[in-house]
Amino acid sequence: MNSDEIRAAFLGFFEEKGHKIVPGSSLVPRGDPTLLLTSAGMVQFKSYFLGEAVPPSLRLTSCQKCFRTTDIELVGDHSHLTFFEMLGNFSVGDYFKPGAISLAWEFVTQRLALPPERLWATIFLDDDESFHIWREIGVPETKILRFGEEDNYWGPAGDSGPCGPCSEIYYDFGEEFGCGKASCAPGCDCGRFCEIWNLVFMQYNQDRDGRRTLLPKPNIDTGMGVERTAAVMQSKTSIYETDLFTPLIQRISELAGRKYGSGDDTDSAMRVVAEHSRGVAFLIADGVIPSNEGVGYVLRRVLRRAALFGRRLGLDKPFLAETAKATIEQMGHIYPELVQRQDFILKVIGMEEARFGETLSTGLELLDGIMQEAASKKRNKISGKEAFKLYDTYGFPVELTNEVATSRGFSVDLEGFEKEMEKQRERARKVSISEKVTISEEVIVVKHRGIQATPFIGYESLKRKSNVISLLVDNESVETIGEGQEASLILDTTPFYGEMGGQVGDTGQIISPSGKFSVTNTVRVPPDIIVHQGQVAEGRLSIGDTVEAVVDEERRLDIARNHTATHLLQLALRQVLGEHVQQRGSLVAPDRFRFDFSHLTAMTEKEIQEVQHIVNGKIRQNLRVYDEEIPYKKAIEEGAIALFDEKYGDVVRVVRIGKPAISAELCGGTHLASTGEIGFFHIIDESSIGAGLRRIEAVTGRGAEAFIDMRLSALQKAAEYLDAELDNVLDKVCSLVPELDKERRRAQALERELSRKVVESLLSQAAVVNGITVLAARVPSLRREALREMSDLLRDKLKSAVVVLGTVYEDKPIFLAVVTPDLVSRGYNAGEIIKQVAKVAGGGGGGKATFAQAGGKYKNKLDEALQLVKSLI
Repeated sequence: MNSDEIRAAFLGFFEEKGHKIVPGSSLVPRGDPTLLLTSAGMVQFKSYFLGEAVPPSLRLTSCQKCFRTTDIELVGDHSHLTFFEMLGNFSVGDYFKPGAISLAWEFVTQRLALPPERLWATIFLDDDESFHIWREIGVPETKILRFGEEDNYWGPAGDSGPCGPCSEIYYDFGEEFGCGKASCAPGCDCGRFCEIWNLVFMQYNQDRDGRRTLLPKPNIDTGMGVERTAAVMQSKTSIYETDLFTPLIQRISELAGRKYGSGDDTDSAMRVVAEHSRGVAFLIADGVIPSNEGVGYVLRRVLRRAALFGRRLGLDKPFLAETAKATIEQMGHIYPELVQRQDFILKVIGMEEARFGETLSTGLELLDGIMQEAASKKRNKISGKEAFKLYDTYGFPVELTNEVATSRGFSVDLEGFEKEMEKQRERARKVSISEKVTISEEVIVVKHRGIQATPFIGYESLKRKSNVISLLVDNESVETIGEGQEASLILDTTPFYGEMGGQVGDTGQIISPSGKFSVTNTVRVPPDIIVHQGQVAEGRLSIGDTVEAVVDEERRLDIARNHTATHLLQLALRQVLGEHVQQRGSLVAPDRFRFDFSHLTAMTEKEIQEVQHIVNGKIRQNLRVYDEEIPYKKAIEEGAIALFDEKYGDVVRVVRIGKPAISAELCGGTHLASTGEIGFFHIIDESSIGAGLRRIEAVTGRGAEAFIDMRLSALQKAAEYLDAELDNVLDKVCSLVPELDKERRRAQALERELSRKVVESLLSQAAVVNGITVLAARVPSLRREALREMSDLLRDKLKSAVVVLGTVYEDKPIFLAVVTPDLVSRGYNAGEIIKQVAKVAGGGGGGKATFAQAGGKYKNKLDEALQLVKSLI
């Protein structure tokens, strides 16, 4: 039975047993802060187990792609993986232990037709119930083993969540594959026994402190690894000999010109490359881009480890795109995202591998030098600082440093490395915490008062009669606020949009018979409470007051123009650049908007113009903009775009543009009624914000009008300066540039001629101090480049000398020092000399021992600074 047949058999069996087949989720879990990557089939069902959401069925089944980095250093043997597929059946408060065990036994013995005598079961130490169920099914007592929490208790996926004891099914390959010991049984690492299925009895919810409480209902979460099951069904003791890996191994063999099975080191390296190639392709297909943090670092680490092991196979040129193609060909029919994003996957791999290739040789050479130096000092440990330098300067992951070092008998001070990393994080940490502290403290106050989520009616209306239910001043709850006081105000219902999803909060007024409150910002605090921040403009407001909440309509419309434009922008970007484009963040303000997205290279001018043309075309079509609330699963099935790495509830709001819809996005923001209300769209900037991430800044409506006015005004002024008509500015500039270049070249030629004449006059000023030729002189106002040319001429003519020149350029003193190599060997240093000289003029600088330059503040100190040179010598 091949892997495709195993997947189909499993899902088909459980569908027959009343389970709903659910598509596997992304490798990047949406909205789960406890997890970096999807590590188990149950991850997308956690909210069902916790009772936080209602499942589409009490019985579910799926084939889930998973990724774990726990055993990454062990990848290369016959069994360990980072990327794998997990088949699972799940019960949300329906059947429990008897149902889970009997269904599993029926599937493995009847559908897979595995001989019962080859199967063993393991259970948790005190799980007598499972023991009796296995006995009733017919498993001999001698083949039911009890293990402790380390082996037979499934902890939460992340630092908290559902958990419980488990029971596992093992397949026995036979005594001939074992270690020969009488004690050989499941749990022995000799390779005779293969765990194929884990049945987890989800009974508890574990918090971050390790405390466990009972879940609302007991649940079932099972996991059957496709790779291990394929090895059993295909009578292979190594997963790398199954149909899942043989095409990959064959491709690597062709690329490297080596045969699999020719030696342990070669085979191990091939397995690493094959395994990591699969993981890399799947991560990128799910929107992950190499970076130095989070899931992006996992991708970078795995990809670079594959490249490193490729070197051991003699693959010195980029090759991972080829192995990724093999993965796509092998698994694209099961996971269509691989085929849909093939070009993007190959491009990301090519760029990252090329980038690493530039530094890999250097990194390995430096690491080799570090180890040689350590060995010469009878030291077998690489310091944290050394490991950090390799990582920070040369992009060499510390895990690779550790792996290479360990293979040579060295260890790495990982604790010291982490300390260096923390220092770097501290240096880079520029987060404003003032607003977060305020909101955090408001949360405490709000929770204390038991206030629930605020009903938002701002999609339909910008005015609303409401009641004041809470007032906060300096994070303290008060009954009344008076004129001039800054405060936070909570209503029982509001038309004000609280900052969320990149859209800024509304402003406006809250008016009562006794006072007026100016809202300067609106924020949200858990659990979705809308807080109006601002100041009392007139009179007083008190808890219980009936008020009219009035949103600033013009500002809201400006924001809505920009927000609707972001949806059109994403549509246009995907058309022009490709389907790999994913929104990675945004800021929607009244005067402009910012849109961050995944893309590898800078957009060309032509691409930017094409995107603008598409968006403005949709604006002129005046397409209808409308929303609807539907189940999340249905929205995704219908093609609605969800924000990368965002968590959504069971029911979501979908904003559509056009009928039939040309754009559909999950969005909680405020929008226009039609695209024509945007008016005009213009991109003002496109830039990089990190590896594989781009940012567009754009304007619409009144913001676009103001931007165009500003640009035209600047153009008009330029025309006046150039004494040209507005339409002829470009022609005028084009005619002036060659003239300016010609004059610049003539000025530089005159400057060089002046420099040569000054040099001749300066030679006579050279003096001998303690046997050293010294020249310290003030020269006419010249550019640094001309000054450097003069120093080169003086050095060549004087042969052996210390030369320090100074001048005033653009009303600031500048200095330059040169020391010939023979004097450097005697201890004279241009960098040290220039620091002392520039200090006199209130400046500083530095450079090499042979050449240095500096600037100063006080031009009247120039001569005094130069007089210091001889005494320094």
